Amino acid sequence: MLGELNNRQLIDLLERQVMGRLGCYADGETYIVPINYVYRDNAIYAHSGNGKKIEMMRANPKVCFQVDQVIDTFKWESAILWGDFIELIGEQRQQAMQGIIHRIMPLTNRPSEEPSHGIPEDQHQNIIVFKINLTAASGKFESHDQY
Repeated sequence: MLGELNNRQLIDLLERQVMGRLGCYADGETYIVPINYVYRDNAIYAHSGNGKKIEMMRANPKVCFQVDQVIDTFKWESAILWGDFIELIGEQRQQAMQGIIHRIMPLTNRPSEEPSHGIPEDQHQNIIVFKINLTAASGKFESHDQY
């Protein structure tokens, strides 16, 4: 059976996953890249070094985010969300970064070797922490079980 995810199912999917794909568009170019993230309070929180996606989101803060969970060809969930990029500073930046580290670090095989999500200590101040305030969402699923 194919179906639409309701709001609760969308949130559950976002909370279960830690990897998604961020889509940016600027100056006639589209760019899609996988990112680690944390979902909280209708927003996606993530971090990045300076680079193409940050430049593009600064130029055009309207972005798209996709996340999925694929069990097999006939059992999956997928969501596409739209929102606005906002760079975080100060206390908001620090809290978001701590949330990202606490959510993702337990999933690594070498947490003691990667105390700050694999980011070298001397680069911490250069990391851009951002959120995507979500404005719209759509989700689908396929399952041949009772959903």
